[in-house]
Amino acid sequence: MVLLAAFASLRFGELAVLRRADIDLERRIIRIRQDQAELATGDLRVKLPKSAAGVRPVAFPEPIARDVETHLHWFAEDGPDGRVFVGPRSGLLRRSNFHHLWTAALIKAQVRKARFHDLRHFGNAMAADAGASTRELMHRMGHSTMDAALRYQHIRGERDRLIADGIADAITKALAPKRRKPGQKGTPPDELGAQGARA
Repeated sequence: MVLLAAFASLRFGELAVLRRADIDLERRIIRIRQDQAELATGDLRVKLPKSAAGVRPVAFPEPIARDVETHLHWFAEDGPDGRVFVGPRSGLLRRSNFHHLWTAALIKAQVRKARFHDLRHFGNAMAADAGASTRELMHRMGHSTMDAALRYQHIRGERDRLIADGIADAITKALAPKRRKPGQKGTPPDELGAQGARA
């Protein structure tokens, strides 16, 4: 769940209702068809995603394909309609019974103040860093408007500036005049340039 939330930018509700038939291991694609909402009463409601854009195929990266395959083999329910992720005692997966597992995992990993939804933000930022266009980000996130995608494009722009600043530092260091130590022999760079011009 953590890997797919982070590297395929999937929502908790989308993961909770994922079925075996929704995962194409060969093509590394997950087909999002439904979402799960947990009502204030504790009841679960399986529904279509908020907008038509939420029904979508999402590709996941090759390095996690083996993990997905292993999970399907050992932990998912049997049959094409079997749930990929199940709750405690093979029950329904819901936020309320997942929360204590998430909290325990954070403590073990010595990570503080991280929400499960932050994994989706991480994945969206990675997609933007990888060069996804606004339209591609909208598709990957399942959004019908540009607002959220543009926020991640902005993040990518900030990263691009940081990269450019790093390149600038390297250029500045390379162009910095080399200081000769006292008593060190050699022709100063300016004189070398003049000799080169005369040649």
